[in-house]
Amino acid sequence: MQTIVSEDQRSVLVRRGRMLEYFTVGWNLFEGAVAVGAGIIAKSPTLVGFGFDSFIESTSGAALLWRLRVDDEETRERREQVALRVVGASFLLVAAYVAYDSITSLIWREAPDASYIGVGLTLVSVVVMPFLARGKRRVAKQIKSRALEADSKQTDLCVYLSVIALGGLTLNALFGWWWADPVAALVMTPIIVREGIEGLRGEACTDDCH
Repeated sequence: MQTIVSEDQRSVLVRRGRMLEYFTVGWNLFEGAVAVGAGIIAKSPTLVGFGFDSFIESTSGAALLWRLRVDDEETRERREQVALRVVGASFLLVAAYVAYDSITSLIWREAPDASYIGVGLTLVSVVVMPFLARGKRRVAKQIKSRALEADSKQTDLCVYLSVIALGGLTLNALFGWWWADPVAALVMTPIIVREGIEGLRGEACTDDCH
């Protein structure tokens, strides 16, 4: 049975959805800054790639909030398409950088230092992100917003990237398997590329979110 949501209930749900997006932007900015900084210090392509991905995820969340600030549907859709293409191009640039850095690290056997900050950061992300994605899906279902639902899938993607990064960083930190770090970064690359292509095609958010 389909649940009917009143206008008052919808307003509360939309505000909740916006709060989830604000948290997404804030967390990813923090996560990106720490990951990139720790990655540069440790010479870890996995952490640097993970950090740049976090920055782009925050840009995506900000684009969705930017889109929600206008009432005109045509303007909102136009803003979304512009934002999606900018984010998509950014993803492809990050993927190219991560692939290049990882391959050169493997060829020259550039062993990254162990980064326990990176291990802790990705572990927190693995714990936090599923709850955030679940909250977005719950709100999206109630207000029938495909845009917010699509954004929840991007948050799910953050979980997958966090797991991959955590694996590579942990193997390097605990066992000295230096190659696990760049290999993990290479595993992340096609996932980031897929996001970029979908963004350029305008496929990430395709419906109205009031």
